[in-house]
Amino acid sequence: MRVLITHQMFSKQLQASTDLFIRPFRWHMIVIVGSVIAICILYIRVSWPNSMVPLPPQPRPACKSSGSLPKELSDLTHLLHWPPTPGDAGELLASTSPQTSTYHLRDRSQASYTLGGSLEAILVARDHQGRPKTCGGDLFRAQLLGPHLKAGVPGDIQDLENGTYLLSFPLLWAGQAQVRVQLIHSSEAVRVLRGIWRDQWATVDFMGYFRGPTGYEEIVTCNVNPLLTGEEESTCHYKDEDSGELWFCARPPTLPCNSLVGHSSGHYWNVTTPHEEALLAWNLTDKVLPQGISPIWVAKESNKSLVLSPRQPCHPGIPGPKPSGFYHQDVWHSLSCSGRSFSTVDSILGCLAGHVVHMMGDSTLRQWWEYLRDTVPSLKPMDLHTTYQTGPLMAVETARGIVLHWRAHSWPLRSLHTPVASLHSVVRELGGLAGGPHTVVVLGLGAHFTTFPPSVFVQRLAGIRAAVAALLAREPRTLVVIKLANTGYKSVYGSDWFTLQVNRLLRAAFADLRVAFVDAWEMTSSLALPDRIHPGRLIVRNEVNFLLSFICPI
Repeated sequence: MRVLITHQMFSKQLQASTDLFIRPFRWHMIVIVGSVIAICILYIRVSWPNSMVPLPPQPRPACKSSGSLPKELSDLTHLLHWPPTPGDAGELLASTSPQTSTYHLRDRSQASYTLGGSLEAILVARDHQGRPKTCGGDLFRAQLLGPHLKAGVPGDIQDLENGTYLLSFPLLWAGQAQVRVQLIHSSEAVRVLRGIWRDQWATVDFMGYFRGPTGYEEIVTCNVNPLLTGEEESTCHYKDEDSGELWFCARPPTLPCNSLVGHSSGHYWNVTTPHEEALLAWNLTDKVLPQGISPIWVAKESNKSLVLSPRQPCHPGIPGPKPSGFYHQDVWHSLSCSGRSFSTVDSILGCLAGHVVHMMGDSTLRQWWEYLRDTVPSLKPMDLHTTYQTGPLMAVETARGIVLHWRAHSWPLRSLHTPVASLHSVVRELGGLAGGPHTVVVLGLGAHFTTFPPSVFVQRLAGIRAAVAALLAREPRTLVVIKLANTGYKSVYGSDWFTLQVNRLLRAAFADLRVAFVDAWEMTSSLALPDRIHPGRLIVRNEVNFLLSFICPI
């Protein structure tokens, strides 16, 4: 009917204004123009968005110009392979025990050790009755420590999948060295974690706060899947047009979907049985094994007492060796490039002068922003009147033209009550950057994705990788740094085993792009320090120094 009315109105106007000379052609022209109008009306009706579903701003073309994820990331089965634990986890006494598991030198006859060499050991996993295990899959952590030298390096653990493990340690400093081994999770506990990751769509939920014109509020459950909101038949869905990701909230009783104004953490779900909880209990988790190897003495080599970092300056795209570095006198020494020490305020200011640093991610990355704010007195934080936990935060040093930004990534985000308007996706933020030699982008993700199956994090990485690739394509001189997730969590909601898988995905996603990595996993697992999701100042200082080594390589 609307097309017919438009057709008639147009016919009358055309008839009144048409010259007699072209009168024979008027019906031909009317049919053509009328058809065009009809097509336009049909297109508008089909493509017009649902008024009940508020959509963020339309995507910027730059963020849509990149290809898909690398092949390695698309094959999750291969990338996230972990030796299986046969059976149904069995009795608790049959699980791997930190008290009875043992390790010894691989070559018991070796009497001397030299700087630059290596030490190898064999670890035998045993159950609580002292019987050797016949399968692998335990999550152990091995370190070589020099307590008097404040030194430490992570060991490589090769799972032979028969209950034994080969431990390898490079000898990177001269002096005393001591092997230390921890059982983070037994293979039976890992089996529980794998099952939760595979079978549970989520282990937490979130709250969405809706507000009407009079200030009246309604609070509902939100999550990454509409089936997790409790109201699968009546949900509000929100699409981030920059990344393509969806977010769902149960439909409020009276308020419309476009009145969503707030977000916060919700509940932690009970997803384990009593037997599974026993396997993950604190007395079996993150426990040091009895000492199996006496301290060794590492002799100098050519009068050198330390393996030096490579001479090449730090730059994006350099290969990441294993281990990526080690501590000596509480200073991280990179084995991939010539890391620098920024021990004075002037050296930090000199490096950051003229730079705008954009940090986007979780609270472990906010620690970098806080370290620089607290270390450099002239770097002044600006009060943006935002929720501190989620940001955005900004600090400036006007004399040297330094600007530091930090903001949390968007949902899923476990946080205090925060405005939805402040939760910008990383893809959206990257799409708004021109980039250049004075632009530094630091991304730190992982901790908030351990409560969801890996597919959720893969989808997030797909959008971010595309945005990073587009940014580097339009301005290759932009420095992009990826902070890997650090150790710390030991529960069913955020185990180190989950974090290890997240880091595998992070490396695979950006492997073929010219970005730099800061291996926070190894930097938080190389010393005999208590595991904390928010590392202490010693760790953060070394992480920031390595970041600055990429900004100012020489």
